[in-house]
Amino acid sequence: MLRFNFRREISKSSGIFRRKVHSDLEDAGPMASRLKSRSVVRFSGPDTVKFLQGLLTNDVRRFGESAGEKSSTVPTPNMASVSTPPMYAALLTPQGRFLYDFFLYSPSRAEEKLDRTGSGPGSDSGLDGSIELFADVDVSVLDELLETLKKYRLRSKVDIENVVQDFSCWQRYGRNLSGSSSVGWGGGVDRAGESTASGNKYGWQWYKDPRLDCLGYRSIFPSNATPPLVEADKETDESNYLLWRLEHGVAEGSAEIPKGEAIPLEYNFVGLNAISFDKGCYVGQELIARTHHRGVIRKRLIPLRFIDSNGKEFTQKVAAGAEVVESRTGKKMGTVSTALGSRGMGVMRVEEAFKGSAQWTIKGSEDVKVETIRPSWWPAEWFQQNQSETATA
Repeated sequence: MLRFNFRREISKSSGIFRRKVHSDLEDAGPMASRLKSRSVVRFSGPDTVKFLQGLLTNDVRRFGESAGEKSSTVPTPNMASVSTPPMYAALLTPQGRFLYDFFLYSPSRAEEKLDRTGSGPGSDSGLDGSIELFADVDVSVLDELLETLKKYRLRSKVDIENVVQDFSCWQRYGRNLSGSSSVGWGGGVDRAGESTASGNKYGWQWYKDPRLDCLGYRSIFPSNATPPLVEADKETDESNYLLWRLEHGVAEGSAEIPKGEAIPLEYNFVGLNAISFDKGCYVGQELIARTHHRGVIRKRLIPLRFIDSNGKEFTQKVAAGAEVVESRTGKKMGTVSTALGSRGMGVMRVEEAFKGSAQWTIKGSEDVKVETIRPSWWPAEWFQQNQSETATA
C-alpha cells in the first residue's frame, strides 16, 4: 500500500487550519492506468450537439464550432494542428440531483486530417456533415444510461452506440507529466497520431484533464493498442488513480457520487468545470442555478484521512456511508462517500470541517479518528462564503 505523509500549516491570509498531503504517488513519476471502471459511448448524427445541449450541465455547443485557433493540448507527431479539448459534464434528474457523469471527446474531423495517401487534405468523413462525439462513462450504469438517453432522444436524429469493445479510457498522472507531451509513441513515431495523418480509422491523443490540471491527462484510445507515452513499467492499477483522486478530493462516477441523491454543487462540480451558467436550459437546471446564485454551499466533498489515537494510519476499511461525528458531542458532521485503506472522501459541513480544535471520529468506531484535508485547488471564496454566512447568523 502506498504511504501518505502529512504536513500541517496555518494559512496566514485566512487563519484557516489546513493539512497538506504529500504522497508516494507524487514521487513515482508519470503513471498511466487503464480505467476499467469506464466505458465508451459514441454519439453521431446531425442533432448530436442539440440533443446533448438540452440534457447536460455544460455547454456542448463548442463541439459544433470549428476548432479554429484552438491548439492541441498535447501535441504529438502527425496529429492535427488544431483540436477541441474534451469536456466534463453531468446528466441530472429533473429535480437537479446527479445521475451520470460524462467526459466528452471530439475526434479529428476530415478537414483536419490528410487523405489516405498522406499527400492531400482529407475528404468527407461519410457522416453527411453531422457531428460525432465520444463519451467515457461509468461502466457500472452503462445499460441504464443508454436506456435513459434513448428515452430522451425521441425524434432527434442522433445515434447512440456502445463502443466499449473498440475503445478504452486511460488516465496519466503523477510527477513530470509536462515536458513529455511532445514525445511520440516509443522512440518518436506516434501510431495513434499517424493514423490521423494518413486517414486510417481514428487518431487519438492525450488531453489535459478538463476538470483540474493536477489530475493529469485523459483520453480514449483503440482497445487493441497501448496509448502513446505509456511505458510497460509505468502502467499501474486503477486503484492508484483512485488514491490520486482521493488526495485531491475529486469523485468520479455513480459509485462515488450517489445517483439520484447527490447535489452537484456539494461535489464541487463548479470547481471541476462541469457546469455552465450561461448555456440556458437543461434537465435539472433550475435547482443548480438557484443554489449557485444564493452563493453559499454549506457542505462540500472533502478529502479524509483515517488514523488511530497515535496518529498512525488505520489499515482497517472504513465503509462508504459511515457517519463522521464530533467526538465530544456526537454531532454529525458528514458522511464518508468513498474509502480506500486509510484514505477517503466525505461530504462535510465546510464551516466545521477545518476547525483546528475539532476532533472527528467514525460513528460506531470511535477508535478511528478522521482528519480533514483542504485541497490546494479550492478557491478561497468557498471558505469566505461560509465565513460570511456564519457572521451573518
